[in-house]
Amino acid sequence: MQTTWEFLSTVLGLGFEPKNLTFFQISLRGSIVFAAALAMLRIGDRRALSQKTPFDTVLIVLLAAVLSRAINGGAAFFASIGGSFVMVVLHGILTKVCCRYPAAGRWLKGGLYVLVRNGQLCSETMKKKCVTEHDIEEDMRLSAKTEDLADIRIARLERSGDLSFILKTTA
Repeated sequence: MQTTWEFLSTVLGLGFEPKNLTFFQISLRGSIVFAAALAMLRIGDRRALSQKTPFDTVLIVLLAAVLSRAINGGAAFFASIGGSFVMVVLHGILTKVCCRYPAAGRWLKGGLYVLVRNGQLCSETMKKKCVTEHDIEEDMRLSAKTEDLADIRIARLERSGDLSFILKTTA
């Protein structure tokens, strides 16, 4: 067992100064971290990559920071991978808490805010959320395919930070 650990320590450069790691060691570390990160995302929730709420973005940023240090030798290799798994599990637990308790979801993930109702800007909400009329106009052109505010039944600032638009129906 001791010789196996010594072999792993040498091959991975465990305990080495980052500047002393070889191309092979960094490549091997990167390969292991890549496989571990894939496993973490499979264990976790796919929506962490697709929803892009601040709650989910924090997980991605932290994982990137911690796992990069495992690759470049800036932190303990196995501790970094283990800590990353803990973050993924914690994210999963908090996601389940948010599903069960909507108030926790609003606190952790944010809420949605109405910015336009029946073609009229909701100025107070816009001011509170730092959204300008120009921001709304840009997103109207890009996603609602209109330039006329009168065409908008409702526009919301979603939890992800995106603006969504429901057009008025023409009968």
